Amino acid sequence: MVMFLVALLSIVSVRALENSMMTERRQKEAQLLQVGKAYRDAIGAYYNNSPGTAKQFPRTVDELLFDNRLTRVQRPLRKLYYDPMTGSATWGYIYQNERLIGVYSLSTLKPLKRDGFSEEQRSFKNAASYQNWRFIYAPN
Repeated sequence: MVMFLVALLSIVSVRALENSMMTERRQKEAQLLQVGKAYRDAIGAYYNNSPGTAKQFPRTVDELLFDNRLTRVQRPLRKLYYDPMTGSATWGYIYQNERLIGVYSLSTLKPLKRDGFSEEQRSFKNAASYQNWRFIYAPN
């Protein structure tokens, strides 16, 4: 009887641990979507606030922290965020003509969220890994 109770308790404990790990991963996914959107929006703000008629993307992510191209200093991004999936400050950067246009996670895990993305994130549907979730600013 005691062995049966120990086995039952072990099974319940394993299930509870699996559920908590799954919940934590879903929270990290949601955080990745928020942080990625923050980077994309900051790149867009930098681009749209370019002085004159020639719009420019930033050269580096650091330019998003302190944009002094105008007489009034702008801060499109308040701080550099950690990648929630890897826990690292290192992101993958997407460049076009030596200018930063987007970021992505370096995690190779397969996303739990497969569908139900917003219109701007429709390319994330059925992605093979989080690396395929590309947060790119594309001007209209």
